[in-house]
Amino acid sequence: MFLDTLLTRNPALADTAAALHRSGAIPPDTYVIDADAVEANARLLAGEAERLGLTLWFVVKQLGRNPPLIRAIARHIPRSAAIDVSEARTLHAAGARPGNLGHLVQIPHRALPETLAWRPEAVTVFDLDNARAVSAAAGRLGLSQDLFVRIEGAPGAVYPGQEGGVPLDALDDFAAAVERLPSVRLAGVTAFPCVLCDPATGQPAPTPTFELALKAKQLLAARGHTVKLSAPSATSMATLPMLAELGATHGEPGHSLTGTTPLHAVDPHQPEQPAYVYVTEIAHTLADGRPALHGGGFYARADIRDALLPRTGLRLRVQDAPAENIDYYRLLDAPPAGTEVRAGECALLAFRTQIFVTRSTVAVVTGLSTGRPRLTGLYDAQGHALSGAPA
Repeated sequence: MFLDTLLTRNPALADTAAALHRSGAIPPDTYVIDADAVEANARLLAGEAERLGLTLWFVVKQLGRNPPLIRAIARHIPRSAAIDVSEARTLHAAGARPGNLGHLVQIPHRALPETLAWRPEAVTVFDLDNARAVSAAAGRLGLSQDLFVRIEGAPGAVYPGQEGGVPLDALDDFAAAVERLPSVRLAGVTAFPCVLCDPATGQPAPTPTFELALKAKQLLAARGHTVKLSAPSATSMATLPMLAELGATHGEPGHSLTGTTPLHAVDPHQPEQPAYVYVTEIAHTLADGRPALHGGGFYARADIRDALLPRTGLRLRVQDAPAENIDYYRLLDAPPAGTEVRAGECALLAFRTQIFVTRSTVAVVTGLSTGRPRLTGLYDAQGHALSGAPA
């Protein structure tokens, strides 16, 4: 999906990744991430958001919740949006300030005392039970906590496994009940996804769910609340002006930090630079000539198209695979007659991912922007340093 953009915009990353594999410094099933590019992208986004009067909360699940990358981003975007309590703990340990907790995954009630003590800017709740739990926990800590209400998505627009939120026609009753709770304030609304990119053109546009969130903002403002609106999904340099124009106050950049939104796949001239490449190797070749790649890092919604074999420069199409199957391997088309593909040789791919749900290794490289690349650490997909990695 992103291979052409990567080779056009950040060829040094591809070369460095191949060299690291060739030397044995990284294993197959490794995402190599350019920390300089990630930080440069964060700097760009922060500057544009400041110009537009927007606040950003950064997201790192797609980066494997990686501590050095968290710190690089936080130098420019200080606050984060944690998708679940595990991510919140990793972000906190890495020094990022908490922006929004509980949006995609509600904070478990027993974890509320720990997370509220970090003083997040907002905690998102999906229903009144969770609002009551935040109120009780905040009260015991002697705090007053701002709440964002998650608005139920438009019909047919909610991803499976992400259901929940207050229906717009129930928001008045919900707000009245929360207004009676101690230790919490209704401060904003959010929903997901608020922006999506057209599958064919990559062009971003607001969703019907965004329209519901805007109506919710108006409803709460009419009740006398000062209301913020976070409008996550596809937050990037291309969409920040749209968010500001439509009335959002917050954006949540994720894939734009690595230059891997759908728009980046079709437009290599977007400001954000591609910042990761997936490295694996040929595991074996089938009797019919199709090479098999070592798997572990393939993501069901990745839109993978082809793989580059740097030893020969050969590019082979990656064959589709059922999402319900474990990705032990991934097959390539058979190479042209007379072309040799060797077991153990490197393969480079660039596609949309969510590293935190993979079995992959993450290799962080610094110095690419100055022509002095250095592997600075190896991590698992949850951000834990691996033993034996570079200091």
